[in-house]
Amino acid sequence: MAYLNKVLLIGNLTRDPELRVTPKGTAICQFGLAVNRQYKDESGATRDETAFVDIEAWGKQGELVSKYLKKGSPAFIEGRLKFDSWEDKQSGQKRSKLKVVLENVQFLGSGRREEGGEPADAGNAGGDAGRGSAPAQAPVPAAAAAGGGNKVDDDVPF
Repeated sequence: MAYLNKVLLIGNLTRDPELRVTPKGTAICQFGLAVNRQYKDESGATRDETAFVDIEAWGKQGELVSKYLKKGSPAFIEGRLKFDSWEDKQSGQKRSKLKVVLENVQFLGSGRREEGGEPADAGNAGGDAGRGSAPAQAPVPAAAAAGGGNKVDDDVPF
């Protein structure tokens, strides 16, 4: 039997990312994401529904999220569900929580942080530590990169 544990979310951060480091030096970034949904009820009125999701990002991705995102920043999150359970030390009750472990993030912001002026749209910060740490750039056609070549007709509809 095949299994699939994949979550795709687009929303806004509900709080500033909180970056911590494990004793072995691995970064862990935790933040919340609000995901909105609009629908029409039985009477035809438009209703809003918001889901609040806890997100956990590890390693280089966690560092990038902490550096470039803040409360209110829009982001596209790709990850997997993780179920955590523990015993509350104060009450002794068993507790549990379902959260998303980030596997890939796309920063959707305007490209600038308000207070620091740093780029908030650092592109795709997913997968490997070496992949996606730099801003994504559009490919440049070979003729344009070479400084000449074919002229583009301005009347082309696309």
